[in-house]
This record gives sequence, structure tokens and C-alpha cells, in this order.
Amino acid sequence: MRRFRNGLAMAGAALLLIMLWQVAAMAVDNPMLPSPMEAFRAFGESFSGRLPAHLWASAFRVLVSVILSILLAVPLGLFLGRNRQADRWIAPVIFLTYPIPKIVFLPLVLLFLGIGDASKVFLITLIVFYQIVVTTRDAARSVREYDLLSLRSLGGNGWDLYRHVIIPACVPDILTSLRISMGTAVAVLFLVESFATTEGLGYFIMDAWSRAASAEMFAGIIAMGLLGFGLILLVDLAEAWLCQWQAAEQKME
Repeated sequence: MRRFRNGLAMAGAALLLIMLWQVAAMAVDNPMLPSPMEAFRAFGESFSGRLPAHLWASAFRVLVSVILSILLAVPLGLFLGRNRQADRWIAPVIFLTYPIPKIVFLPLVLLFLGIGDASKVFLITLIVFYQIVVTTRDAARSVREYDLLSLRSLGGNGWDLYRHVIIPACVPDILTSLRISMGTAVAVLFLVESFATTEGLGYFIMDAWSRAASAEMFAGIIAMGLLGFGLILLVDLAEAWLCQWQAAEQKME
């Protein structure tokens, strides 16, 4: 029933957005802002052509980047959150470099890694890494000492503390940061695919814009929106699998 209500709410939100889009298109009355019908028609036509290849290129880049970010950021965040001595030296470096817009390094990244997938994956990974590591560190620091002492009293070792207390306590916060990072990753994906490349949704959108093909451009925007939505759904599925204990607690309440 809950999933049905969530699906109904999403359908209603999508319908509302389409209605607002239609009203805006009628009010502006400009060829550069096509109606939803024209955009979805162009999306269907593009999907039978070259759009799937661009969508796959973008999906591959962002998925690889997110996986690398998780593999690098989560262990480091857990370590810093529970090791005060290491955190005293490493955390200042992270917080000093965190506010720097990483996209400004795009020219250097392209220079050293080339114009292929490596440069794009590196930049997206770098940006998402910071968001996840900061959240994971703070979540690990906030684990109650009482819970750790309880497990130690039962003979739990260091790995048991991480496995049964620290990691489960941090997973909801990690998934929340990952959900936020998905929007950032897709935004950065568009930027990195707008330069020195011939594949990806960012290139598809900018190429259509340069040709004043507004309906085709919005078809690319729809595809990028669907990509971001699909990534959020993956995080929701991961949350339903990894945080089953939360659902059990809610039922008990």
C-alpha cells in the first residue's frame, strides 16, 4: 500500500510538471520552448536513433564514478570517524579542499587524462567522494559509545564493532548523502560532457542547442532527467535492502 501511494504521488507530481511546462510553453510562445507533446515526440524519434548510445555512455560514466566514490569514501569516512588521531590530521585537509569547486580543474584533468571516459569519471568521482566522505565521517563520530560498550561486553572485537554497530548506524546517512550526490553527479556529468567529446547526453543536448533543434534538445533533457531518476530509484532499492531494520522499527512504533 505504501509503495502504491508513493507511485501515485510520483505520477501526480509528473503530471503537475507537464501541466506547468505546457502552460509555460503557451505563455512564452517561442520555438525554443517546445510543448511537452513536441518534446516527447522528439524523444521517441531520438530513442529509435542515436539517443540510446548517448544515454548508455552517460549512464556508464556516472555509475562507475559513483561506485568508485563509495569504495573510496565510505572506508575512509568510517576510519576517520572512529580514529580521532588520524582525523585530527586528515580532516582539516578534507574540509579545506571541500569548498573548492572541483569543476574548475576540468582543463587540467583533460590535459592529464585526455578527452576519454577517464577524465570524466575522475572528476565526477572526486566531487561525489567529498560529499560521501564528509557525511560518513560525521555519522561514524555520532555512534553512541553505549552501543559500542554493549558489544564489547559481549566479547566483540574491532571488526564486530564495525560490522554490527558502526556500519549499520552509518548506512542511512551514507544513503542520504548518496541520494543527494546523484543530483550533483548528473549535473557535473552534463558539464564534463559539454567539452571535447562526441558522446553522452551532455554532448547530445549541446549539439541540439547549437543546431537550434529545441525539441531534440528537450528530448536529451528528458533522458538526463530519467537517468537521474533511475539512479535515485537504485538508492531507494539499496535502502530498502540494507535498512530493513528501520521498517521493522516503524512497524513496532
